[in-house]
Amino acid sequence: MADVFTSEKRSEIMRQVKSNRNKSTEMRLIAFYKANGIKGWRRNYHLIGKPDFVFPKLKIAIFADGCFWHGHDCRNTRPEQNKEYWVKKRERNVMRDQEVTDTLTRKGWSVLRIWECEIKKGGFETRLLQILHP
Repeated sequence: MADVFTSEKRSEIMRQVKSNRNKSTEMRLIAFYKANGIKGWRRNYHLIGKPDFVFPKLKIAIFADGCFWHGHDCRNTRPEQNKEYWVKKRERNVMRDQEVTDTLTRKGWSVLRIWECEIKKGGFETRLLQILHP
């Protein structure tokens, strides 16, 4: 299926996608932390891979991964235009995510990656609480 936007409009839309303060992911996690009295988390913590949330005392790094950007196949979001570029982009992101997870794990950190769709629909809560309160 062809893109419904012109290439200029699509570029404008993609430029507006930010990597932080995303209302559908990070802001919902913050609301969950507050509603459940979860404390000790930090944002913008200097750590490889730039986790969205870090619990420094517990050595836990949490990534709120966008499904499109990080290769989750929960929905049909594979662009047909410039397909080769997007396939390579997603593959690089998935490889980088795995390298970051491996590096942090070797350094003694626990890593939790939560998909955007899990945050929107629910289902992440149990895994998150298990890693915070083993």
